Amino acid sequence: MAAYSRLTPLIIVTGFLGSGKTTLLNRMLRHPSLSDAAVLVNEFGDVGLDHFLVEKMDENTVLLESGCLCCTIRDDLKEAIIELNGRRERGEVPRYKRMIIETTGLADPSPIIFTLNSDTVIKHHYRLGSIVTTVDAVNGLAQLKRHAESVKQASVADRIVLTKTDIAEAADAARLCAKLERLNPSAELITAVDGAVDVKRLLRADIYDARTKGAEVRRWLAAEAAASSEHRHSHDINRHDEHIRTFTLTFDEALDWTAFGIWLTMLLHAHGEKVLRVKGILNVKGVEAPVVINGVQHVVHPPMHLKAWPDEDRSSRIVFIVDDIEQRLIERSLAAFNAAAAAA
Repeated sequence: MAAYSRLTPLIIVTGFLGSGKTTLLNRMLRHPSLSDAAVLVNEFGDVGLDHFLVEKMDENTVLLESGCLCCTIRDDLKEAIIELNGRRERGEVPRYKRMIIETTGLADPSPIIFTLNSDTVIKHHYRLGSIVTTVDAVNGLAQLKRHAESVKQASVADRIVLTKTDIAEAADAARLCAKLERLNPSAELITAVDGAVDVKRLLRADIYDARTKGAEVRRWLAAEAAASSEHRHSHDINRHDEHIRTFTLTFDEALDWTAFGIWLTMLLHAHGEKVLRVKGILNVKGVEAPVVINGVQHVVHPPMHLKAWPDEDRSSRIVFIVDDIEQRLIERSLAAFNAAAAAA
């Protein structure tokens, strides 16, 4: 765990076209909390960096007043990350401690997440830290209804930043918030006005940051509990379009860790691109404290052991956000592994 936490965290900033992603990034780059960051964007001109540039290091790289290192992505994201990492190792650029990647507005985050987890060089130096998604309060409901990319961007998020609330109808914004909370109950909703947002609050989404991990785990576990408490025994399911659905599986009996680990590995190997998010708190046989699991598609963080249960509930709770997978299939396969482990 210590080695994993020392890898450079990658923060993905995504959001649909016109949702205020670039405005948010521009605000973030001014914040002193990101003075140790490198930022990969598609085009400098879109972000408007000229007014707080310190130095132009080459045609693709600039140093900002805050200390951020900002680079353009000309072609392949993987090559851009590897090239910048090499420059860091050679001392050609400031030694950044985290990296922010801005996606294009029409991007499905899935290929980016897969790239970060599949490349050997990247995995040796970097880990997925957190995902921040901007959603437009004016057009967000329509975009979620019409565009699968918008739904996936919100589904994988650790933080959802609601933008343009100052010009949106209050009733529309409330309906959008309710939909987002059903779609991704463990993501924190944050309101931004003209891109103004608490940057430190965004960065706290990384549960493998020793300074903030405990608070973040308690926050999303509490959010999940509140979202599913009414339906705990019926395994609540929420359908968001023809394919995306959210549900929670609950187990009162302690789980066998080996059986669960094999099952989850096989599930993600076969359907990783369709398991948009999986988060859970597990009661593991022979372990007093709970074990937290957290995954985004093929990327599964190492399990985290909490010091104590957050409340009196000792049941295992696993939240899934899936794309075109039936809940009963996941329930049936996990039940088979649990039964085999109990019979062994």
